[in-house]
Amino acid sequence: MWTPWPSRLPGACIGGMTTSEIDSPAADWARWHAEREEALAAPHGWLSLTALHWLDDQPRRFPGVPGEWRVADGAASVTATAGEGLVVDGQELDGTAEVTVEEAGSTLFASYGDDVRAEVALRTGRYALRTRDPRAPARTGFPGVPAFEVRPKWVVDAEFTPYDEPRTVVVGGAQEGLRHNLVAAGEVWFTLDGAEQALVVSATADGLAVLFRDGTNGDTTAPWRSLLTGAPQDGRVRIDFNRATNLPYAFSDHGTCPQPPEGNVITIPVEAGERAPIR
Repeated sequence: MWTPWPSRLPGACIGGMTTSEIDSPAADWARWHAEREEALAAPHGWLSLTALHWLDDQPRRFPGVPGEWRVADGAASVTATAGEGLVVDGQELDGTAEVTVEEAGSTLFASYGDDVRAEVALRTGRYALRTRDPRAPARTGFPGVPAFEVRPKWVVDAEFTPYDEPRTVVVGGAQEGLRHNLVAAGEVWFTLDGAEQALVVSATADGLAVLFRDGTNGDTTAPWRSLLTGAPQDGRVRIDFNRATNLPYAFSDHGTCPQPPEGNVITIPVEAGERAPIR
């Protein structure tokens, strides 16, 4: 099952709200935005992605990556010889190493060269090899994430209606053919500019997560965005669209991010939060 925004890898999205936002929203937003950009630009964060290769049962070599990679007995496997420079568990590999991950999970499995990391991921039952290089142009030339002006009108109080039991919603992904199992916890209901809205949300350790589309997509914003909230209180939750963020796919062609559930479309343009990245 896909759970929103895992923090196992560097650069996971930052979200959540604190009570201090009510006292100084502009200052808190600026601090939050700076932390988000710092996380994106971490040495092996989302801006370091340089390649995405899908594995199968045939041993294959990929450009610039040491070893032969394949899927064997339900695990991702790599075979390398001494001198190729592939490091697994702190030792140069001379033989075969295997790793398994959970569906929608990832792990930085190996390293090579000048601090390049080989990430192994499992998506829609398929293993993938993804490379993270601190020298990636997207990272070294990162200009920051453009954003709309922070405005109070985009902070709304919503009613949260939980489902009796979590529901699995199958959604598409940033890569063609991918399907993600989103665990939906309920719905939020709110009003923007006089128009009533309803969105399916997932639960996180700290609150709720939502994937949504709106009228700005493909123009001033990415095709879809994400948002995290704090925990609901007495059936209510505050949603701050000033903190709407781009998922990794918006910064890189190698992202595998889930799309929003069908119907998670806000009926007015949400001119708040992060704009489309400069690429």
